[in-house]
Amino acid sequence: MQTNYALEIKGLTKHYENFHLEDVNLTLPKGSIVGFIGENGAGKTTTIKLILNQIQKQSGTIQVLGLDHETNEREIKEQLGVVLDEGFFYDSMNPLQISTVMKSLYKNWDHALFLKYLDKFKLPKKQGIKEFSKGMRMKLSIITALSHHPELLILDEPTNGLDPVVRNEILDLFLDFIQNEEHSILFSSHITSDLDKIADYICFIHEGKIILQDSKDSILENYALLKCTHEEFKNIDREDYVSHRKNTFGCEVLIKDRSYIKLKYPNLILDSINLETIMLFYILKQEEVK
Repeated sequence: MQTNYALEIKGLTKHYENFHLEDVNLTLPKGSIVGFIGENGAGKTTTIKLILNQIQKQSGTIQVLGLDHETNEREIKEQLGVVLDEGFFYDSMNPLQISTVMKSLYKNWDHALFLKYLDKFKLPKKQGIKEFSKGMRMKLSIITALSHHPELLILDEPTNGLDPVVRNEILDLFLDFIQNEEHSILFSSHITSDLDKIADYICFIHEGKIILQDSKDSILENYALLKCTHEEFKNIDREDYVSHRKNTFGCEVLIKDRSYIKLKYPNLILDSINLETIMLFYILKQEEVK
């Protein structure tokens, strides 16, 4: 089945006693990186487990590379590279032993490519994984995911807890992977600064619901932070902003239509914004509703 999407989720629902994933819709165009953002516990990992068919959904559909994620699970996983925050290697193994195991699991396992990545990232071939740092373990997870030539990478917090140097190395590797326009990445993270650098699209989930989904460039172009005094804030119509916060000196207000606001309130200051601030203000909005 030909499709322009590496991943297409429609109406996805999963209910737990204390958490509901509700009517999640998400698309990942081929050749792009989608940043899947949200605070810890928002539903990112639950969504990924549903994609991987590790848990069962209540309703909805999940198409991976044009195939149903349940009916064609084995075929999909041949073309899928997965990196999970908790890792999946036994501490007693070393990288060469991992390669042997992976060769038995994947038809397209490329031992030569795996060795090339080990050398590139200066990872010892015969050292036990129990002696690896967190950064070394994550590098190993990523190059293992890449060494069977996947079309789609699914990454769950791949840079969490890593130092800036290691994070930049890993982000460069993802950008290199995406140069092939048939390759795609779903990058789940609460570290939005990484996604400011490399994401093409952003999907923001909060408390099991999709709050915002658009191209990153469009979001950063249209959203802004309006700064004003407490008196000026009283004159801003409620429908013109997402949420706000007050401090001693005045108010900061998240707006999502920079051009319109600039015309309507020409004397107020509009500052550029990043993904982390947008996420924070949307969470504030949800708290206001409660």
